[in-house]
Amino acid sequence: MPTLMIEGYKFQFYSSDESEPPHMHVLKSGNVAKIWLESFQVQYNRGYSAPEINRVIRLTRANNKLLKEKWNAHFGKRRR
Repeated sequence: MPTLMIEGYKFQFYSSDESEPPHMHVLKSGNVAKIWLESFQVQYNRGYSAPEINRVIRLTRANNKLLKEKWNAHFGKRRR
């Protein structure tokens, strides 16, 4: 599973995620959230406080180009 470390958070996705729109699972200290890369909406949040999930969303926005590049490289597709 491709994984990027950004400010202590693991941004990753799974090969089985191919049928879904681009997104990342963001893990840290036993917490996990699923963030869509187009809308930056939180699909689910397990354990992050409100300030921390806001930080996760900000990091996703700030690194969106790189995250999408990793997604597209893995799945061999061009997506916006």
